[in-house]
Amino acid sequence: MTVLAQHTDTVTRDALAVLQPGFEGTTAPAWLLRRVGEGLTAVGLFGRNIASPEQLAALTAQLRAERDDVLVAIDEEGGDVTRLEVRGGSSFPGNLALGAVDDTGLTRGVARELGRRLAECGVNLNWAPSADVNSNPGNPVIGVRSFGADTHLAARHTAAYVQGLQAAGVAACTKHFPGHGDTSVDSHHALPRIDVGLDTLQARELVPFKAAIEAGTKAVMSAHILVPALDATRPATLSPRILTGLLRGELGYEGLIVTDGMEMNAIAGTYGIERGSVLAIAAGADAICVGGGLADEATVLRLRDALVAAVREGALPEERLADAAARVRALAAWTRGARPDAQPEGSRASGIGLTAARRAVVVTGSAKPLTASYVATLAPVANIAVGDETPWGVAAELSGLLPDTAAGVYPEGSSAGDVLAAAGDRTVVAVVRDAHRHPWMTEVLDALVAARPDTVVVEMGLPMAVPRGALHIATHGASRVCGRAAAEVIAGV
Repeated sequence: MTVLAQHTDTVTRDALAVLQPGFEGTTAPAWLLRRVGEGLTAVGLFGRNIASPEQLAALTAQLRAERDDVLVAIDEEGGDVTRLEVRGGSSFPGNLALGAVDDTGLTRGVARELGRRLAECGVNLNWAPSADVNSNPGNPVIGVRSFGADTHLAARHTAAYVQGLQAAGVAACTKHFPGHGDTSVDSHHALPRIDVGLDTLQARELVPFKAAIEAGTKAVMSAHILVPALDATRPATLSPRILTGLLRGELGYEGLIVTDGMEMNAIAGTYGIERGSVLAIAAGADAICVGGGLADEATVLRLRDALVAAVREGALPEERLADAAARVRALAAWTRGARPDAQPEGSRASGIGLTAARRAVVVTGSAKPLTASYVATLAPVANIAVGDETPWGVAAELSGLLPDTAAGVYPEGSSAGDVLAAAGDRTVVAVVRDAHRHPWMTEVLDALVAARPDTVVVEMGLPMAVPRGALHIATHGASRVCGRAAAEVIAGV
């Protein structure tokens, strides 16, 4: 092989190494195995790739037959954002519930048990936790994925989560740097902007990320947000000032920097994924996440070739690409050599997820024992970050405790009259999710409570400022165990 050919081959392998693509199906397609053999060092899993723990373990074994140090990444936050239990709902509450309890030992234990389950299935990189301070309650994409609106609470629980996850041998990826909590736009659809000063950023957004770095987070995920106080022209994912200057320089972070999904419209709709990927690596990112929507070989080849061409044309320094690939391989080596800490005695049997969900419930008011209920779920349009395939609510869990339970789902445009007509003589249990962001829900709730003062209200998003209903239950999340905890309160068990 000539020197030129060797050089080209090295650059191509480095370009493959920095990609974290997704794929379709519950087994690894031939093209993916071939690219792993050629140097692809990471893959990303989504709900579409998972049918059962046994199937997932077989899938990851397939990948490791091609490369024993491959990084298998997943977006498994627990709570509302689950891929491992996408069809039934998570066995763990999410960040807001953990923040509501405010027991860092519990948060560490939940993350440790979640990490254990991932590791058993062969997953070794988790795109979690969210370190965003949810300072804007109208935020359409963070909400219950945050530990809360208090900076220091978010910081201590972010650190505890990182410690727990990595104690199981699974690398944490703290997101979304430099902080997505004060946005009013979903970056899946457009480019959000945070217009606050440097003092606010230092005192609020950056504090949880500093805590994560001190806790040893192995990866940090960038946000597709514009923060003019840091960079007036480029979003964080593409900004040398933010990734290299702030994260690497000022905060001293040495681990892997991963981009959020490059097919999200904040990047794809403004820069395109090829140019965006080149700019991200040049800015200081080490790994390109893509595959939530684009999940085929053509996408991988497009991005690989764009990076190789950028090096050849001088738009991307070869040393920068090589450094990024080296960081990916270093993390892969860490996961291969990681030895999980000893599992706390009895922690598997203790049902730590349900325990945490029960502790997070806040109950206001009281209600007479129910003999028959009608669960009316007022359902908003699904958030793309969470996914619309994961069930939520209390109907399934309540029917197991209170057999005479009927249920219906009510989208925007429904009325209290629709609910009452279906409920008949049953006690209405109205279930909502972030009612403060959906005025139509509040209108329906107020009408229900006026017509039926014994109405039970369950809020599974951010808690209401003014609780409604004879019995009001705030679960701080919509995972399966949060639904179970609420159903137990309603049924009086």
